[in-house]
Amino acid sequence: MKAIAKHLTFLILIFILMSSCTNSKKWEVEVFETSVNGNQLTRLTEFQTPETKVEISILPDQEFQSVTGFGGSFTEASAHLLNQVSKENRNKILEAYFGESGARYSLTRTHMNSCDFSLGNYSYAPVEGDTELANFSIEEDMDDIIPMIKDAKAISKDGFNIISSPWTAPPWMKDNKDWRGGKLLPEYYDTWALFFSKYIDAYRAEGIEIWGFTVENEPLGNDNNWESMHYTPEEMTGFVKNHLGPKLKSDGHNVKILGFDQNRDEQLKIWVDVMFGDEVAKDYFDGTAVHWYASTFDYFPEALQYVVNKAPGKHIINTEACVDAQVPRWNDDAWYWSEEATDWGWTWAPEDQKYLHPKYIPVYRYARDIIGCLNNGVDGWIDWNMVLDRQGGPNWAKNWCVAPVIVDPEMDEVYFTPLYYTLAHFSRFIRPGAVRIGFKNSSDSLMVTAARNPDGSIAVICFNPEEDSKGVHLSLGEKSVDFAINAKAIQTILINDHNK
Repeated sequence: MKAIAKHLTFLILIFILMSSCTNSKKWEVEVFETSVNGNQLTRLTEFQTPETKVEISILPDQEFQSVTGFGGSFTEASAHLLNQVSKENRNKILEAYFGESGARYSLTRTHMNSCDFSLGNYSYAPVEGDTELANFSIEEDMDDIIPMIKDAKAISKDGFNIISSPWTAPPWMKDNKDWRGGKLLPEYYDTWALFFSKYIDAYRAEGIEIWGFTVENEPLGNDNNWESMHYTPEEMTGFVKNHLGPKLKSDGHNVKILGFDQNRDEQLKIWVDVMFGDEVAKDYFDGTAVHWYASTFDYFPEALQYVVNKAPGKHIINTEACVDAQVPRWNDDAWYWSEEATDWGWTWAPEDQKYLHPKYIPVYRYARDIIGCLNNGVDGWIDWNMVLDRQGGPNWAKNWCVAPVIVDPEMDEVYFTPLYYTLAHFSRFIRPGAVRIGFKNSSDSLMVTAARNPDGSIAVICFNPEEDSKGVHLSLGEKSVDFAINAKAIQTILINDHNK
């Protein structure tokens, strides 16, 4: 009988639930799931009744950070590939990311000048000695990145914000005269600040507003493998305080400035101490940008909480994440749910840090990291490339990575990996301006986060990495509902209370 009971299912189209009190209220609950068994952001109406039950209580009076958004990045690689596929597939991909039927991305990133996910090295200021930037031009972006952004804007109902990041200043402004490594020469600090201002003007002339900047992508460097430029915390803080911040302000640009823009490890604490320890600079810094490459398993809650306490009310935005140093698998959903993927640290990390880089399931990396980040003060989370090819490029440095959407331009085929659906659980259902709210969770293995959207709906996201399904008893005040989450699954539970 126990085996039979375990496999019994019950049908619920809309949960009409009654509490134990006589003045019970109706509410509407929808459950969407992505799982190893083949669900792809699927709305569930049937549930198993497993023996294990988790108690989750939503605590809406406990309020934390306001959410800025979720999304991915407009790279030259992604934009170039969209130019290679048919118009039908191009529109299909953009609709999937930005349309009402898709992930509804709300926060994005792009690169200023080239990066490794470009077709080659380029700068908007190529003329050496042009300190007034008379020859500044975004012509390099006109065939690919700008059309991709414009098409996405045309599809997006609510719009999206864009963060722009430089990987390097043009080599002629640097002490090593190279695209890779080196530092910005102090005599070009004013010119480099002007560069940011001109970039805003140039993109605005194309009908594209820039919401924010990171001062430098990965200022600690990347072993000179591709475009980079180094700063110490003091150097970046001084540049923002004395050059970039004043220049953007004097030119009338109301744009966010995010510092750091590298990994969430012990370096993060050192940087925020300097950035927000300076009484003048802290007013120019609108927040901190972070990446996940110190570990795609550990989301460093202690370091994130340190930033929350050091700079209360300021943004913490994860501006880049991907399954890196890995060639994607084509049309192989099972691989994205299997413990085979490695990241750069699997082979390159120092011996004392290898424990941070285990082989880890790609879907789990995303679900675990985004939930962990949200629960520790992060208000925005941006994936890296939106589209890559079957090699994990194009990338001039041959730094292959995985993207949520993979294309084969020669065959004009598109593959939406399980990562796409995983990200959509957050971007589609937790909208800009949502407030993260509290919860109680009786399970040590089921990860949970919750947010109240501007329209009053509540999105609860659960991640079950276990081999067994779990029953869930979800309560909100006097109201409650019972359902189940499948093994190896991520769920969004959307609650609309029409009787509030």
